[in-house]
Formats: sequence, structure tokens, C-alpha cells
Amino acid sequence: MHKKILTLSLLVIIVYLISCDRKPFVEHKLKFEKVADDCKEQQSYFRMNSNFGGERYEFEKCLPADFNDEQLTTERRGDTVLVNFKNASTDQTNKVYHITLDIDSYPNYHFVTIDGDTYSISATEK
Repeated sequence: MHKKILTLSLLVIIVYLISCDRKPFVEHKLKFEKVADDCKEQQSYFRMNSNFGGERYEFEKCLPADFNDEQLTTERRGDTVLVNFKNASTDQTNKVYHITLDIDSYPNYHFVTIDGDTYSISATEK
């Protein structure tokens, strides 16, 4: 019985030590849906929800009509996550998309920059 407890305790300690040796990373998931054909109809809102799996951002963006998820890049620079939409512009042939962007990053970051616009990220206390 004591051998089982000792073995289990050692296993828990090893798993804990391995989990503490995490490398920095940033990952994203993107969902987008066309909501308007004219970029003049773009709404200017920016929502963020935070949970144990990262942060979710929701906003509208004027993007090329043929936009796809490969045109979005995320990278980590210090305590900032940089989000870039390639080929983003206000061209008349562009469409308005509702963007849902999930970002998971380690270690925690304090700023997110989306195409040059920087937002401060801070935890709220309850």
C-alpha cells in the first residue's frame, strides 16, 4: 500500500515538473462571416471574453471578398500578441466580416495589436 502511494506521489511530482517547463507559444483559431457588402456598413465595436483557454475577440473588419484564414497571422513579441490581416484595406470591392478570434498564449500577454491598433489586456478582480 505504501509503495503505491509513494509511486503515485512520485508520478504526480514528475508530471508537475514537466508541466512547469513550458515553452512560450501563441496559437489562434479564426471564424469569420460576411455581414455586409459595403465597408461603409462596418460597425466599430471590439469585444473580449477571457477564460481558462485564452481570450476571444469579436469585431468587424473590412477585408477582401476572397479572404481566407491563411491570410491571418499571429506572433508573440514581448508581452504583446501581434495579429495581422494580410491584404486588409478599405478597397470598394472589400466586404465586411464579423471576426471571432480565439487566442491562446503562454506566458500571459498584456497587449494585443491588431493591424496596428493596440489594446491593453488586463484581468478583472471579482
